[in-house]
Amino acid sequence: MSTSSTLLRPEEVQLSARTELDYEVGVIGAGFAGLTAAVQLLGAGRASLAVFERADELGGVWRDNVYPGCACDVRSHLYAIASDPNPDWPSGYARQADILAYLKRVADHRDVARRIQFGVDIVEARFLEATSCWRLTDAGGGVRHVRVLILASGPLNRPSFPAIPGIERFGGSFVHSSAWDTSLDLTGKRVAVIGTGASGVQIIPSIAGRVGRLTVFQRSAPWVMPRGDRRTTRLERWLFRRLPFTQALVRSAIYWALEGVGSAFFGNEALARMLRAVALRKLKREVRDPQVRAKLTPDYAIGCKRLTVSDDFLPTFDRENVELVTDPIAEITREGVRTRSGGEYRLDHIVFATGFIVADPDDFLRVVGRGGRVLPEQWAEEGAQAFRGVTVAGYPNLAMLLGPNSALSYSSVIHVVESQMRYVLTYLEALDAAGPKAALDVRPEVQAAFNTAVQAKLAGTVWASGCRSWYLDRAGRNAGVLPEPGWRYRRRMSRFDADAYEVVRMVRS
Repeated sequence: MSTSSTLLRPEEVQLSARTELDYEVGVIGAGFAGLTAAVQLLGAGRASLAVFERADELGGVWRDNVYPGCACDVRSHLYAIASDPNPDWPSGYARQADILAYLKRVADHRDVARRIQFGVDIVEARFLEATSCWRLTDAGGGVRHVRVLILASGPLNRPSFPAIPGIERFGGSFVHSSAWDTSLDLTGKRVAVIGTGASGVQIIPSIAGRVGRLTVFQRSAPWVMPRGDRRTTRLERWLFRRLPFTQALVRSAIYWALEGVGSAFFGNEALARMLRAVALRKLKREVRDPQVRAKLTPDYAIGCKRLTVSDDFLPTFDRENVELVTDPIAEITREGVRTRSGGEYRLDHIVFATGFIVADPDDFLRVVGRGGRVLPEQWAEEGAQAFRGVTVAGYPNLAMLLGPNSALSYSSVIHVVESQMRYVLTYLEALDAAGPKAALDVRPEVQAAFNTAVQAKLAGTVWASGCRSWYLDRAGRNAGVLPEPGWRYRRRMSRFDADAYEVVRMVRS
C-alpha cells in the first residue's frame, strides 16, 4: 500500500479537533446483508458498531415484500447465514414470513438487535478528509460519525415503475409488489398484473383463484424451471438439529448443484441445451392452449434474464378467468389499460410486478467522497463500478455489500455477502495497521483495470446475448452480475489485495 498526503484548509483543521467518533463501524441497512455484516463484525471482536435502519423493523426486502405468494426462489438451506443454519425450515423454499422470523432470531441470538437504531433514515454520508471518518446525516437532521461505513441496503430497495402514461388518471387502485397493501380485497375484482418476472410469477397464481378476472401483461416470457417444493419432514428436522453436519451436507449439495446450473451461463452450451429442454417440456405439459403456449415461450437465451422456479405459474393460464396479453401497453386510462393495437381492458386494480432499479443510481444514497465527488452523480456519468464489488476509488473507509457486478443470478446472494464481508474484515485489519487517523482508498487505476476486465469477461457470457434485463443500465452496460462463477469469486475474495490500496493520511499545513 502506498501513502499519499492531503493538505487541509484551516476550517478543516478546526473540524478535525472537535470531531469525535460515535462508532468505529456504521452499517446502513438491517436486511440480510446488514445482519450478515453485523454478525461477522461481532464475531471478529468489532463491537463498536451500529446498524442504521430507516424502518421500524429489521428484515429489508423480507419485511417489505408481503405480496401474495412471496417466497424465496433459492432453497432454504442455502439461503441462510452459514454460521446460523436453521434446522426448522418448514419447506424446501422458505416463504416470506419464515425468512423474516429467521432473521429476527439471528439478530437476537447474535446480539445484533440491540445495536440496530430503527427509524433512522440516513440521507447523506460525507467523508471528512480532515478526520478520515464519515459523517452520517439522517432525515431529521441528526448527525453521527463513524470511521468505516458499510452500505448494506442491498440492490432490491428501489422499486421500478414503467414509464406508462396516464397512471394518474386511473380510477381504480394500484400497487407495486414491494408495497403491497395487506388490507386489499381482490375478491371478484378485475385485476391486472404488469410483469412476469420473479415477483409476477409468484403473485399471479396466488390471486388467480379469487379475482373475478385476471389480465396479465407480459413484455417478455420468463424461463420457468421446476420448483419441486415440499414440506420438510419431522425426521429431517430432527436430524438437522441433532446432527448439524447433515444439514451442512445438504447445503453443500445445493450450492454445487446451482454452481453447475450457473456454468450454462458461462459457456457450457450442453448444459444450456438441457435446461432449455427441461423448461420447454414443462411449458408444453402445463399449458394446454398452443397459442398461449407460444406467447409463454421465451425468445432469448436461457439465463439472460433471471431464471424463475414455479410449479403453479404456467398452469394458471389454463384458467378461464385468466388472459395473457403481449400487445404492448400504450397508456393507462381512467377505466383501465389501452394497448398499442387498440385493445381496451377495464380494470379495478393494477399490480406493478415490475421489479427494482439495480444497475442505475436513481434514488441511491447521497454519498460524498474525497474532493466533494458525489457517488450517484459519478455513476450516472460513468456507470456504476467498484473494485471487487466492494470498495470504490475516491471513497475511503467505505465498503458496500452486493455492489456493482457482484449479484449472483442463479444461486444465493448470501454466499456473495459472506465472501465480501470476509474481505472487508481483512480490509479493516489493514486500516488498523495504517493508524487511527488514516484512511484506505482504492487506487483509481486499479479499479479502472479491474472494471475493464469485468466487462471483457461478461462479453463471453449469456448476459451479453442480446436480451434486456435488470442487470443492464440504461446505456446497456452490465453493472449487475458477477463476471465469473460464484465459487471462483468466493476464492478470489479470500485474498486481500493490499497493493490495490493507498493510505491517505491527514497532514496539517
